Amino acid sequence: MIASGGQGNSQGSSQESRARPGQRRMAQWTRDYVRLPGIPDEYIADNGAPRPVWARFFDAFAALSPADIERRFASADRHLHEAGVTYRAPGDTSDRIWPLSHLPLIIDAADWRQLAAGVAQRAQLLEMVLADLYGEGRLVADGAIPAAAIAGSSEYLRAVSGIKPPGGRYLHLYAADIGRGPDGRWWVLGDRTQAPSGAGYALENRLVLSRAFSNLYKSMNVERVAPFFEAFRDSLRASADRDEPRIGLLTPGAFSETYFEHATLARYLGFLLVEGDDLAVSGDRVHIRTVAGLKRLDVLLRRVDSNMLDPLELDASSYLGVPGLVEVLRKGGVVVANMPGSGVMEARALLGFLPNLCRRLLSEDLMMPHIATWWCGQKSAREEVLSRLDEFAIEGAYGRGVADFPGNGPVLPGELSAADRDRLKDAISHRGIDYVGQELVRLSTTPVWENGRIAPRPFVLRVFAAATPSGWTVLPGGFCRIADRADARAVSMGDGAVSADVWVVSDKAVETSTLLPAVDTVRIRRIAGVLPSRAADNLFWLGRYLERAEATIRLIRALCTPLRDPARANSNGSAPAMHSAERIQRMLVAWGAASQTARANLAKVALEALQSEEKFGSALSLVRSAQRTAISLRERLSPDAWQVITEMADRLAIEVHDDDGVVSAAELTLQELASFAGLAQENMNRAAGWRFLEMGRRAERAVNTTRFARQFAYDEAGDEDLDVLLTLVDCQITYRSRYLVQPLLAPVRDLAVLDPYNPRSVAFQVAALNEHIAALPSLKEHGLIERPQRLAVAVEAMLTTAEASSLDVKTLFALEQDLLNLADAIGLHYFPHGPNASRPEKLTGLA
Repeated sequence: MIASGGQGNSQGSSQESRARPGQRRMAQWTRDYVRLPGIPDEYIADNGAPRPVWARFFDAFAALSPADIERRFASADRHLHEAGVTYRAPGDTSDRIWPLSHLPLIIDAADWRQLAAGVAQRAQLLEMVLADLYGEGRLVADGAIPAAAIAGSSEYLRAVSGIKPPGGRYLHLYAADIGRGPDGRWWVLGDRTQAPSGAGYALENRLVLSRAFSNLYKSMNVERVAPFFEAFRDSLRASADRDEPRIGLLTPGAFSETYFEHATLARYLGFLLVEGDDLAVSGDRVHIRTVAGLKRLDVLLRRVDSNMLDPLELDASSYLGVPGLVEVLRKGGVVVANMPGSGVMEARALLGFLPNLCRRLLSEDLMMPHIATWWCGQKSAREEVLSRLDEFAIEGAYGRGVADFPGNGPVLPGELSAADRDRLKDAISHRGIDYVGQELVRLSTTPVWENGRIAPRPFVLRVFAAATPSGWTVLPGGFCRIADRADARAVSMGDGAVSADVWVVSDKAVETSTLLPAVDTVRIRRIAGVLPSRAADNLFWLGRYLERAEATIRLIRALCTPLRDPARANSNGSAPAMHSAERIQRMLVAWGAASQTARANLAKVALEALQSEEKFGSALSLVRSAQRTAISLRERLSPDAWQVITEMADRLAIEVHDDDGVVSAAELTLQELASFAGLAQENMNRAAGWRFLEMGRRAERAVNTTRFARQFAYDEAGDEDLDVLLTLVDCQITYRSRYLVQPLLAPVRDLAVLDPYNPRSVAFQVAALNEHIAALPSLKEHGLIERPQRLAVAVEAMLTTAEASSLDVKTLFALEQDLLNLADAIGLHYFPHGPNASRPEKLTGLA
């Protein structure tokens, strides 16, 4: 017994010693954490003690060493950068890296069940209100909703009134912005019914944080989000009128503030990412312009505002929509989620009427309250607000912000000057329909990690609900935005806020889930689906930009390498003759890579051509053009391919100061370009998308190689010029293995231009182009050869029958023009733009 007791004490001491570092760390983190007066907090409960779910999290978190924690934080940040997770704040002209809080927002299962029930009830209520507003109109007729509260909203679309939504629903996806009210319960701060954003970022937040803290994530039994997205995808499929529908996600384009999210959702859900220009109306259907002709689209998940969807019947100035879309909706030809006009339910003017509407339509009270709101379009409410003006926050009744006052948030009359306060009162008195008064509230807080400690910061949680045949399914988690100031009254991603993953924690183990269905429920197919013309266009130009950057970098290296390393000079061991260097510089100037004034200084030409911000033809500018093009292809590029392009752009932006630095940067970039080419060859499915990427590369390489040959294999070219050409087309070793003599004109011309076995020759590129064009579907029904193939066959025939001795400068220039015409013909044939774009294409609406 004594020995047993001694052993027990020893184990207890050991456990205590192991616990002490974690306990000390925990005490250090929380020492200065003070709940803000009168504000609910996620970590500290009303009784002043940590909530059990947070105590459980921090106990596990404290088991990690400080070094391990920082390493995992750095891993999360690095993933965001390498994966290119970005957003664009309002007014920005460039993307920002997505700001992710290193701590999640944690909610226990019991709390979440109440929250989810309230969100599902609210979604159903708003669906029923929308059905009445655009249908029978009983609510307005009976006075349950004032007509002015609806008519005052620009989101009420009369063109849609009376249309029964194809698929049977107005709302397919609903979101509520929520926070804890003064009583500690969850309160609704706002409804999102237009085209709710944030679900894609919520998914990305989960991927990043669950990887950085994988063991902690598993031990906390966090509810998985994949079943929600699966239910949402299946619901959209079921809403269509055929078994295997084609679903598109309509985006405003790459300049949208949340374009990354659109690409993420399209890739994750398996939808086509389309822009308005990709779509065309024919008959009673919407079709996608693809490289194989028009293909029927069954469901459109929109991320474009309602009034921009159809320039014929809605906003005539819109370039984002599809002419004729509303008429197709009348005919039931396409499902649009959410239905145009659904954004009317976001109006704050309607908030005060929802409790009575809930009792009328659902025969029950609202489960989740919202901020007390007085719509000033009613006399009694207006007088109430004006009599106690300093006790309210004034908001726009139908949009963010208040007209004629700065900012997008509420106006606090108590903080205004006397003149501004009077101006606000006059505005409310004369046109109260545009204003609401809302109860003054401050956002509840959640812990964030700051300088090795936790601190309370205000947050807003956006919770998503998807309509399914069995009811509303709520995402177990959400999109959380956290302010960077302790006194924030509103949180926007453009105001220095960060986002956080949301963990709904269960008391028992959760099942691992995936969006991939069971193998036996899916019909096997080997082609990924249709390729929109816009995507093909971007792939084609991505290949051209990268190949053009490679050609520029090879010129830079040829100009600088001999000065840096005499051992790597031309065949006779000396630097290039001055006329060869002059030709290289002249090409770089002609290509827009360097300025005419820099030609007197070889080093300056090389430096400008490598990383000039102003020169459109510099290597940096070309890689950035490729990066911008790749942004429009996010749903089609692998993370590795995107990372290579990002690293190239980052590397070329690092300032260099001498020839050695220029050549080093050039060689590293050439290696990265080779890496991208390898990824495309080995990892891309051999479908139409890969072919257009390859066609862009082959067309550009053929043009550039012809230009190289014209400049350095002219009739009087000496061995110095010919040696430069062999270097530019990467054929030094091949030439020397074939010919045991110095570079001679005819063999060099043959190798660079005519040799079908040389993967860098013009002939090889044209043969590859011909093969790709022949493999693409014909857009004409008469069976005649189409123009791109006709040009490619003609150029290939010329190269096949030509002799090296006949390739003078005039012939090479004519070949260059033929290649440029071929590239243009591909673009005109497969990539028409605009609603009036015409081309011969078959209508394959049932395909």
